[in-house]
Amino acid sequence: MNTEFDFELQVCAWAERHWPPDGDDRTVVVARQLGTQYRRWDTIVLECDPQGLRQRAHFGERALDSDLLHVVRNAPADWAWYRDALPDPGYPWRYVREAVHEAADRGIVDRRRGAGGRIELRRQCPYPDWIDRIVAIENKPDLDASAANALTDQLGQDVALALADEVWVATRATGGTVEPILLADCPVEAGVLTVDTGRRGVGSTTVRWRPRTLAVDQHGTRILDRPTGRGHDTSAARFEYVDPAWKHTKRLEIAERAYERGWRSYVSSMRPDCRYFQLSPTTAVARPYCTAKSCHQTPGECASSCPEFEPEPPGWRSRGWPIEGGPGRAIQRLLDRQRARGRPDL
Repeated sequence: MNTEFDFELQVCAWAERHWPPDGDDRTVVVARQLGTQYRRWDTIVLECDPQGLRQRAHFGERALDSDLLHVVRNAPADWAWYRDALPDPGYPWRYVREAVHEAADRGIVDRRRGAGGRIELRRQCPYPDWIDRIVAIENKPDLDASAANALTDQLGQDVALALADEVWVATRATGGTVEPILLADCPVEAGVLTVDTGRRGVGSTTVRWRPRTLAVDQHGTRILDRPTGRGHDTSAARFEYVDPAWKHTKRLEIAERAYERGWRSYVSSMRPDCRYFQLSPTTAVARPYCTAKSCHQTPGECASSCPEFEPEPPGWRSRGWPIEGGPGRAIQRLLDRQRARGRPDL
């Protein structure tokens, strides 16, 4: 069984090793299943400034949410009352105060009590400009009619909003003279990748159509509703404009979550402590594999409700394995180490 989840992990592994497709040397961070409340992307590739990425490590492995970004990006070089130092957030100042306390507790800004008990802050270092570009990839391994229709709508929204610098669609190569994806009604601004998948991971990946760079620094259009164009549907399309400042902030929030999670975070929703859970193949591109079902399982299948679930035998945790756990804990540590490679130390 080769599921869309398995295909997604293969695309992420390929992107981590081989992005960009033209062969230029780029520093990338790859994550999956991230976006906004309106749109979630299957795969995200952050093209990073190497020096900026190293400076980002000062702020820790955990993501900075919108409130924390407001604090660390505007924290002054010298001590100042937080309400004088930070721009008006557009929401109650008490939430800013809480964010200042949280940032200080995480060790990413300095805090003290000033005159009259006022809370003052000072930055430790400037928040770096570490993101060069954001690339969004929609994964559709099997492009049947319904998948093609959904893909057209999804890519159309991505192109109109222009939140990512590039949008792509990745689909499984069929080996035909003309790949079906090229016949789909996709926006010309979206790039097309065909992926030759195999049991041990992604083989050759071919660029079938190169994308256009989207205007991320200009106003975007969020499509709320559009007529189907069928039958007696005469309804009008509904949309709203999105200003560049919102897009810039949202791009930073997405990048922060990608920095924390990476694409191997799937293990947090699965059961590596099951005796049948393995990584196959046992390399950096490994995907979860269930020996009971003889397949690469999905997170929905790999849960305590699975009828095949069986905890690791206690003996596995006392013969050759570290005292802090058995093979399942070792798998989690392996994936954590691989995720950390994309977050270099200062």
